[in-house]
Amino acid sequence: MTQPFDPSALFGGGQGGENPMAGLLAQAQQMQEKLLSAQNEIAAAEVVGSAGNGLVTVTGNGTGEVTAVSIDPKVVDPDDVETLQDLLLGALADLSEKREQLASEKMGPLAGGLGGGLPGLGG
Repeated sequence: MTQPFDPSALFGGGQGGENPMAGLLAQAQQMQEKLLSAQNEIAAAEVVGSAGNGLVTVTGNGTGEVTAVSIDPKVVDPDDVETLQDLLLGALADLSEKREQLASEKMGPLAGGLGGGLPGLGG
């Protein structure tokens, strides 16, 4: 006669109530909470990119939305629109770079904890 299936045998939960899978699941849940917290911090952050020593600034949030643009009147020359366009592009590029740095700072420590030795998860 065959024995009934015992799922705890798969996860090592049968001995003294110790269940290594439960610990792994708890770690995964903690990691998920930290990841969500970091994502919320990034979304709420204000990031400022600039060009021309601050003559043009672009403000945005961590989600990619541009919330403000400031242009010093000194760079508004109807005969030289190209310079203003270049400064605006430079400020947007700087904003993007700073946004990536912010995400790396917030998410970097979490990425190191992913996969904790599990096969196929980068550890």
